[in-house]
Amino acid sequence: MILVTGGLGMIGAHTAAALADLGEEVVITAHRRSDVPSFLAGRVIVETVDVADRDAFLALGDRYDIGGIVHLAGSIPEPDPIPYFRRDSAALFTALEAARTWGVDRFAVAGSISSYEGRGERPWTEDLALPLAVPPHPIAAFKKAVEPLTLFSLSGTGVDPVLLRIGSTWGPLMDPESPFNPVPSTVSAVLRGERPRPLPAGAGDFGYAPDSGRAIALLMTAPSLAHTAYNVSSGVPFTARQLVDALNAALPGAGIESTAPAATVEDAPYLDVTRMRTETGFEPAFDLFGAVAHYVEWRRGNAR
Repeated sequence: MILVTGGLGMIGAHTAAALADLGEEVVITAHRRSDVPSFLAGRVIVETVDVADRDAFLALGDRYDIGGIVHLAGSIPEPDPIPYFRRDSAALFTALEAARTWGVDRFAVAGSISSYEGRGERPWTEDLALPLAVPPHPIAAFKKAVEPLTLFSLSGTGVDPVLLRIGSTWGPLMDPESPFNPVPSTVSAVLRGERPRPLPAGAGDFGYAPDSGRAIALLMTAPSLAHTAYNVSSGVPFTARQLVDALNAALPGAGIESTAPAATVEDAPYLDVTRMRTETGFEPAFDLFGAVAHYVEWRRGNAR
């Protein structure tokens, strides 16, 4: 059985669904959310547990035979980052202690593409040294710190660490007004009958949540892994112009525009996912146009 913390969040829910698709028994923890999405209903066990509650979390090991942990739970920072760091550090340490106590085979933890900020190369590969740079956001700062803490905590324990350097991810269950991705708010505006704001110029590499969840599931179920760090994203950069075209194709008549000047894909910071593809056989099921069309269809019947 595999445990997914934050299993009702966007990436967590899609990871849990992908694990179930692969025939795994899955238990998920949820703390702030209670609504189980339709694609997950009846397929996993849901435990309402705050991962930072050490005793309650460790008690899960008395009820389930857990052989792997995917730690994706996280909170939202307030203006002062210290309380956020304290909360999420407590959750990380509890999950790491559980991994060692239960003797799980594999412990995967969410990192971020932002750990590469400051590197000028394109694309970003896992063998690049992470630069000493101030991360752009407290979440990015914490996720960069997660890597050495996890490696040191699991060293010599027999638990294999998997560091997930997750690219910008979007899709079903994302906050429809999220500042981290322009697609959900644009789709929300069109579905409300409003004219959406122009998309910002630029280029990027977005992972679509169902694909990212499946990538993580494959990393958790692969018979063996040759590395500890893996980029998780589409691995394909695109421009704002291409994203606008995909949105207008899925939302005919919406008249979605982009601000100028347009960037080229050569400008885009993006993740090389060759390592993950080679070791797990992962291939995205959705290209950009397919992902946008799938998301628009989902949002016609779902609030987020």
